[in-house]
Amino acid sequence: MRSVIYTLLILSASSAHAQTVYRVHLKLEGMIDPGVAAFVERVIAEADETEADAIVFEIDTFGGRVDAATVIRDAILDAETLTIAFINKRAISAGALISLACDKIVMTQASTMGATTPVDATGDKASDKITSYMRAEMRATAERTGRDVKIAEAMVDERVDVPGLSAEAGRPATLTTEQALNYQMADETAETLIELLRIYDLGEAEIVDVELNWTEHVLRMLTHPVVTSILLAVAMFGLIAEVRTPGWGLGGTLALVALGLFFGSHLIVHLAEWQELALFAVGAALLVVELVAIPGFGIVGALGIAAMIASVVITQLGDFQLWSFEEIVSVIGRFAGSMIGAFVLSLIVLRSLPKFAAFNRLVLHNEIKAADGYTSS
Repeated sequence: MRSVIYTLLILSASSAHAQTVYRVHLKLEGMIDPGVAAFVERVIAEADETEADAIVFEIDTFGGRVDAATVIRDAILDAETLTIAFINKRAISAGALISLACDKIVMTQASTMGATTPVDATGDKASDKITSYMRAEMRATAERTGRDVKIAEAMVDERVDVPGLSAEAGRPATLTTEQALNYQMADETAETLIELLRIYDLGEAEIVDVELNWTEHVLRMLTHPVVTSILLAVAMFGLIAEVRTPGWGLGGTLALVALGLFFGSHLIVHLAEWQELALFAVGAALLVVELVAIPGFGIVGALGIAAMIASVVITQLGDFQLWSFEEIVSVIGRFAGSMIGAFVLSLIVLRSLPKFAAFNRLVLHNEIKAADGYTSS
């Protein structure tokens, strides 16, 4: 019996686990993000290993992060298994890139595909550099899967003219189901999964449901911009607390855990490389040398702090090809907010601790004075 991997990029999730026949049904909730990319990579690897007959991506998304979409795109193009995009309502932005990467595209009636112009952190159209990068990604993907490269580029760049399609001047192309079929950007139309399976002679295939595992859920959470800002604030608070207290204590441990979660999650989902982690380690080492071995505070400590900040900022920026002035400003702004939050929190906590009875029991309040007859040996 044939096996099918059925992948839904929509807003809910159901679960089951494959036993002997591997057929997978995935529902991915929310936007396309690094956690989703890690999930799709895992499923494709398992599909290839178990020799599934097809992977069906049912897509209903307004898009998400470009770097995550390109990771998914690469994984689909490298898949040994037949890949089918089942566009159920919309494949907008990142969804269009993912669809174009599949071997086959099937759309339900009244669905749409396109509008892949990248936007910056403010929601405005991204720089020409990033637009050019995305245009090249769409073109290369269309070339690989045998689709019209000009239409693929027109989905990104409104300046690309496609006769009969570019009726709305100044807007990136978005195709309806009818248009996609006419321009051979889609292969078939189907209203249900069963109908799609019959088209490709997979009607008897069983379907195995697969959901994000707990690790992938955690990765999605840890790489969310709000959570990364919180982790950095916690790390800075821990470092401040550690500097203010003798020996190694809770503050240093808290900072290490927060930084480990930050860098570890970004490494796993390909948002960071070992170079960023090494840069942070070098910066931390320089700072320790400045504090321990060199009197005062000078250039070594400043370089250490600069290296640590640079590693954090570069990690959050992700793929170098997608860097823009607006994105850099946004990341630095979030980082500055984390630092300010950590500083304010440390002031509040360090001033409030002496008021708690539990803390006072840990502090020696009696003074040992020579006037009282105490001497040292």
